[in-house]
Amino acid sequence: MSDQAAQRRYLDGEYRKANPTWDQEDSPWKASLVRELIVQAGIAATSIAEVGCGAGGVLAELRGAFPQARLSGFDISPDAAQFWRQHAAARVEYTLGDFFQLAGERRYDVILVLDVLEHLADPMAFLARLRLHAGHLILHIPLDLSAFSVLRETPLLYVRRKVGHLHYYTRSLALALLEECGYEVREARYTGAAFNAPQRTWKTRAASLARRAVYALGKDLGVRLLGGETLLVLARPRP
Repeated sequence: MSDQAAQRRYLDGEYRKANPTWDQEDSPWKASLVRELIVQAGIAATSIAEVGCGAGGVLAELRGAFPQARLSGFDISPDAAQFWRQHAAARVEYTLGDFFQLAGERRYDVILVLDVLEHLADPMAFLARLRLHAGHLILHIPLDLSAFSVLRETPLLYVRRKVGHLHYYTRSLALALLEECGYEVREARYTGAAFNAPQRTWKTRAASLARRAVYALGKDLGVRLLGGETLLVLARPRP
């Protein structure tokens, strides 16, 4: 699939039709994960950019934690841009268009890539180009791939149709991708999405008991078997 074909649903209104809130409900939760990771890593985040910022809620939420930082959001979708005016008080610089065409040679202390890799036609090329712009990279990656999802297949087809996931990851596959693209992974942690994410469906809540039992036997094994997790990663480009 070409980049143009992969991007079409974000330009012609198809994505907004299937996801009218642009998942803004998740923004405070994701922002709290990002904030905690930056603080614990001791990163002096004077400039933070989010590539594929969507409705812009994560950056707006981060303003309170980083009052002096330059916050910049980029997205290709005009539908996403319609949400940005509601965050005017957060003093975020939102820009409609392709990050690589707009950023020039600018580097940022931290670049956020939250729920983006799985939507891209060529995530390897994207990550390779991003190395030139990032002091540190923070990624949030859904771990769609599990024994359960492969056996049923329906969960994979659902996220493909509804939210446009083109690639599916396990923890190890996601980390291998980053290393192959020239990054050193400093931190990788599960987010507890099956239990903590705001937009849990009744099916997800019903599966929580089974997941808790299996996760207790070993988190990595449990996630590979039953899924239900997302991965938060801190990486930086290798010299």
